[in-house]
Amino acid sequence: MSATAVRPRPRRLAGRTPAGRWLQSWLARPMTSLHLLLGVFGLLTGMGLVMVLSASSARAAAGPTGSAFSLFQRHVLFVSLGAVLFYLGLRTPLRVIRRLGLPAVLVSVVLLGLVLVPGIGSSVNGSRSWFVVGSLSLQPSEAAKVAVAVWGAHLLATRRPHLAPLRHLLVPLLPMVTLLALLILLQPDLGTTITLAVIVAALLWFGGMSIRLFVLLASLAGAGALAFALTVGPRSARISSWLNPNANLQSTGYQALQARYSLADGGWWGVGLGQSRAKWNYLPNAHNDFIFAIIGEELGFIGCAVVLGLFALLACVGLRIAARSVDPFQILLAATCTVWMVGQAFLNVGYVSALLPVTGLQLPMISAGGTSTALTMLVFGLLANVARHEPPAIAALRTGEDGILARWLRLPAPQPYVPQPYIQRRAVRPPTAPVPGGRPARPAVRPARPQPPRAGSTQPSRSQPARSQTERHPPVTGRTRTRSAGPSGRAHPGGRR
Repeated sequence: MSATAVRPRPRRLAGRTPAGRWLQSWLARPMTSLHLLLGVFGLLTGMGLVMVLSASSARAAAGPTGSAFSLFQRHVLFVSLGAVLFYLGLRTPLRVIRRLGLPAVLVSVVLLGLVLVPGIGSSVNGSRSWFVVGSLSLQPSEAAKVAVAVWGAHLLATRRPHLAPLRHLLVPLLPMVTLLALLILLQPDLGTTITLAVIVAALLWFGGMSIRLFVLLASLAGAGALAFALTVGPRSARISSWLNPNANLQSTGYQALQARYSLADGGWWGVGLGQSRAKWNYLPNAHNDFIFAIIGEELGFIGCAVVLGLFALLACVGLRIAARSVDPFQILLAATCTVWMVGQAFLNVGYVSALLPVTGLQLPMISAGGTSTALTMLVFGLLANVARHEPPAIAALRTGEDGILARWLRLPAPQPYVPQPYIQRRAVRPPTAPVPGGRPARPAVRPARPQPPRAGSTQPSRSQPARSQTERHPPVTGRTRTRSAGPSGRAHPGGRR
């Protein structure tokens, strides 16, 4: 009795199912990148408002005002400022943004120098990083990160063929970033310096640096950051607490310990929104640096997974925008800003969950960061502006498919990318003035030296005028034809073989 062969059933591809076909068609639409980015931006902003209100209420109620909404109102103020910056980043033409890159970097250098002056800059938690104006505090190092991202993308997108590839990548980007990093380290602020290093690494990676040189520079930067962390007092204590969590539970390791307790208390579903116990002065900076621990306690593992999923979606959308763009500046800007925000979120989640040492970086769009929140919303506006400049999006917007949002915000139509060739400007030597009674003036352009014709060549030299067609081949009269010799020396009738 023979066995009957069973034919395997073919796998149904995602594109053949109705849901797969709908997903593919929706992803192929020209405005999908912009809509996804706006969705992520709205969800992160809304979750940030809710969690700041929940995490800051206990500390605000115990503050001098006695109001449980004082810190939340301050956060709303910076979110409103960030909404204005988001609109400006979305509406401003990208060519104007490119021109503002270098002035923004120079202004950042001046501000970072002024913040170190006693009496001008204010010291908070051991770092002189803020300008305090009334009840508001501004951090110039956050503006420096945006300036470096824009200026670095413009610098690497401007091709300079007269420079070597390595010099094109590193000069003048690396010297300027080194100056900014030194000014930030003098505050001292290791977390912002690490974020600045992430921005530069993204610029160099997407700018085309070789893997060997990239690994070498990353190793040198990591060694420098480790040396700084081990030599400065508070930072070295954080490193030792991270390496030995049970050594300093009542001093430098207390904050990380309470964060782990909060994540453990949340479980899968959390204790409920607003029901956190760690925010009652058990966990310092619960509404700022360690707000992810409050999310894990109140919303559980599900809430943490939603936050991580939003940042993963942000990474996919940002890299999709960079891949679909054609302008080198837009590609570098979109990829760098995406790596910056996702990398900062990874570092924040890493030290809250005790996977990394505490650096003091905030969770983008969710922590009550003040200046950081407002400027992060500006970066989202720049990403949305780049998304509107994708070639399919430009074609759709120019045919009238702008939608309600563009008409309501009065956004201008994006301009297509036109490659501009690089023109190297060379100085022309002016002619020498004639000396009375001396030699004649030297011409500005030296005349070409006549070149003798090559042996056996019928081409005229550069100093001889070209002969006319009649002079080259005189007309044949009657039936008389010239006889030309072939390669073998034998004559061929009519000049042909």
